[in-house]
Amino acid sequence: MRLPAFLHRSEAAVALVLLAAIVIIGAINPAFWQPDNIFNLVRANVVIGIMALAVLLVMISGGIDVSFPAFAAAAMYLTVIAMNHFGYQGVVLPFIAATLIGAFCGLLNAVFIHTFRMIPLIVTLGTASVVRGLLLGLVGTSIVNIDRMPQSLIGFGRSTVSIAGSQLTLMIFVYLGLAVLVWLFLTRTMLGRGLHAYGGDPESARRVGFPTRRIVYAVYIAAGALAGFAGLLHASMIWLANPRDFVGYELDVIAAVVLGGASIFGGRGSVLGTILGVALLVLIKNSLIILRVDNTWQSVVVGAVIVVATAVTALRDRRKAKAGS
Repeated sequence: MRLPAFLHRSEAAVALVLLAAIVIIGAINPAFWQPDNIFNLVRANVVIGIMALAVLLVMISGGIDVSFPAFAAAAMYLTVIAMNHFGYQGVVLPFIAATLIGAFCGLLNAVFIHTFRMIPLIVTLGTASVVRGLLLGLVGTSIVNIDRMPQSLIGFGRSTVSIAGSQLTLMIFVYLGLAVLVWLFLTRTMLGRGLHAYGGDPESARRVGFPTRRIVYAVYIAAGALAGFAGLLHASMIWLANPRDFVGYELDVIAAVVLGGASIFGGRGSVLGTILGVALLVLIKNSLIILRVDNTWQSVVVGAVIVVATAVTALRDRRKAKAGS
């Protein structure tokens, strides 16, 4: 009996694993099914999910980005400091400002990667260090606590809808809205289609007429913009701004994207797979916390997820290459 075509997709495999994990965890701990717990898990997907969308774009292009946590911290902290300095109470302009700060940082990545033909990992390591160093050295290291956070941001981050007596954050709809925009970019625009071709083989993409320079700039600017937006959204949801925040997010976010079926070698990845990968990673980490597993061992599990998922991707690509030859 031949399986339906969609079951051969990596997204289907991730969805099945996610469903199995939910059933097993729910059977072991019935409290898992409480609406409050489910909604807390959904809430935990928002910020890491938006950052994962940024990494997805870069990974499809064949690059690796580890600068997004520093960009997110800079955009968040600078925006909050500026709001307090000018006494501004609003939401739209601050999010636009944070997004533009992230986009500018992403532009720096694009300039070095495309103009100087530098390796993305090296460039993003460097820009992350420079941005975080400048932020801490020139702006400050003090945490903006809830008593000094702009009330408009707190109010926005606290927005919820009541379902079954529990509160579901409305930020999940912001996350899903951005996911739709990224999906439309990847599937309905020439740049998005060219991105997959560029990630598979940059030289071939250039020869067939795809604007490779524009693709590289669009990818890193969009990734920076998403990181900046996610940074301020994070501050509004936890009610404080810490310039040292997001340290260590690189591993979790990259693990989620790879787990969602994106190829670390470029040319392959999907928004749906990334959403599922984020949900699975959040579920795994939450389960480890419930089981009182030490943070060190949590890092071991996340690292193992990256290695195994990358190995599976490599084997899949090798089999397809043999089948095509």
